[in-house]
Amino acid sequence: MEAKYRVLLYYKFVPIENHEQLAAEHLKFCKEIGVLGRILIAPEGINGTLSGTFEQTEAYMNHLRSDEHFKDIEFKIDIVEQQPFHKIFVRPKEELVTFRLEDDVKPYEMTGKHLSPEEFYTALKEQDVIVIDGRTDYEYDIGHFHNAVRPPLTSFREFPDWIRSEFGDKKDKKILTYCTGGIRCEKLTAFMVKEGFIDVYQLDGGIVKYGKDDKVKGALWEGLCYVFDERITVPINHTDEGNMIVGKCYHCNEPCQRYINCANMNCNLQHICCDKCLVEHKHTCSKECEKSEHKKKEYMELLERMEQEQVQTAS
Repeated sequence: MEAKYRVLLYYKFVPIENHEQLAAEHLKFCKEIGVLGRILIAPEGINGTLSGTFEQTEAYMNHLRSDEHFKDIEFKIDIVEQQPFHKIFVRPKEELVTFRLEDDVKPYEMTGKHLSPEEFYTALKEQDVIVIDGRTDYEYDIGHFHNAVRPPLTSFREFPDWIRSEFGDKKDKKILTYCTGGIRCEKLTAFMVKEGFIDVYQLDGGIVKYGKDDKVKGALWEGLCYVFDERITVPINHTDEGNMIVGKCYHCNEPCQRYINCANMNCNLQHICCDKCLVEHKHTCSKECEKSEHKKKEYMELLERMEQEQVQTAS
């Protein structure tokens, strides 16, 4: 099937006045040209993931760069066969990346040192370097850099306390950070610099850019990369060692690299699940959710198809 769509991933930290008005105007423009996705606009900048045809995404990039705030914004572009979004959301927010600190950091004023994919690859192999995954636990579980520290956190706002407690005595160490597209590390490393860490670095452009680099080809990445659209995960390591599976099934702990949502609409827990357990546990995460009468129709239809396939295979 010929690829018909492009996915744009982008952000820019820059002071914005009247961010609510800009969000309303931006939503109107997006609807006019027909792009879909999720965009946040805050007093500290813009962050978005959207998709559309070549013509639609070209129009969007040209429009955004025509604004003096975003004239030098960088877009990371993926080519996909199917539209990964169904709606367009442009929301005004108080923060692009939620820390909720009393004295918030401003990445357009200070942040960690940026490393290109090649520089980051070299630094990963150094002795006595600390590699911090700047994402949440469920993102780490499906894929991460070799020897990276897993954050036992479910939301980004938990990072300040975790950094202080786990690394407060390591402020003189060389620390590498990374995240999906780079935006979370901008704020994470800004916080660390403000806290007194003296040798802090971040992967420029994030994991997505690292996987597209022609020289590095995603080397030293293990597993898949979690993304916030209907693809859920994408491959990063394009070397001969790129097929490693690091995820484990939520139920049986067997190697697996597929996320599903619990069919119970009152739960909706996203978890890694193998085919066998998906059928055995009725597309849910627990016995309690199995008993729920509030299940998503599309998940139940998928479950029925998989049950039939397993019966046919067994016979």
